[in-house]
Amino acid sequence: MSVKLELYKVFKEVAEAGNITAAAQALFISQSAVSQSIKQLEAELHTRLFARNSRGVTLTAEGKMLYEYVRSAIGLLETGEAKLSQTHKLQLGHLTIGASDTVASQFLLPYLDSFHRQYPAIRIQIVSGRSHKILSLLQSGKVDIAFASRPQEAASLETHPCFATHQIFVAAADYPCDFDHVYTLEEIAAFPLILLDRKASSRLYLEKYFLQNGLHLDPEIELGARSLLVDLAGIGFGVAGVTEEFVQRELEQGELKELKTTFSIPPRSVDLCVLRDVPMTAAAQRFCDFVKSSLK
Repeated sequence: MSVKLELYKVFKEVAEAGNITAAAQALFISQSAVSQSIKQLEAELHTRLFARNSRGVTLTAEGKMLYEYVRSAIGLLETGEAKLSQTHKLQLGHLTIGASDTVASQFLLPYLDSFHRQYPAIRIQIVSGRSHKILSLLQSGKVDIAFASRPQEAASLETHPCFATHQIFVAAADYPCDFDHVYTLEEIAAFPLILLDRKASSRLYLEKYFLQNGLHLDPEIELGARSLLVDLAGIGFGVAGVTEEFVQRELEQGELKELKTTFSIPPRSVDLCVLRDVPMTAAAQRFCDFVKSSLK
């Protein structure tokens, strides 16, 4: 097909020039090469494409029909090449990022703002979801980059640590507990707990830690949204298990207070994740480099 494509390019040039000599000059090849290409194409198609006259050549009826298709096809190819060049230069393109609402607002926002200012022609789409969902979307090619808690099975992924998260327990400043007391795992488990539902990776991580220490968590309230969890804790509904990095404002303003504990849950890492050995688009590669260089 690549050989025939070259023949079609010669055919198009001859059809538009109406003259083999002029076509040869435009293509920077010899007249004999042009004539031979036309003869070869006519032989392969079993059709006469040009009729000779005193001024050069004109298209036959079959040649005119073929020319319309060839002109459109080559035009589309040239447009595609131009668009591809633009994407490499980041003058055009699309970038799809998967991240939770919290990670997007608490971590990604300044990166998105700076990247958009530098490359305004790149269309950015944010797909919201918890870690397991966006990692699944990454595996299926529906997002270019995922920001998620590091998966246990990451053989197919390249990951780059972005920031660590720490699980703590908080309550309203006027909640009936002793904020000077240092609570054990058993005492924390005995509180009316407010936790995210079991679809959240942070909830599963918290449960796993307690189970490893022989305790089962039985929350009073389970929620799908972090914001509502914080709101209910803030009005005294119970003790909430939260990610410390995502409640800094509430802690600083005194809306929530952290309970002291005898234990420290190991931190987790939120990573930039891409598919291993799968070429990225220019926009995705540039955004990854942008985040990595900023983290350094």
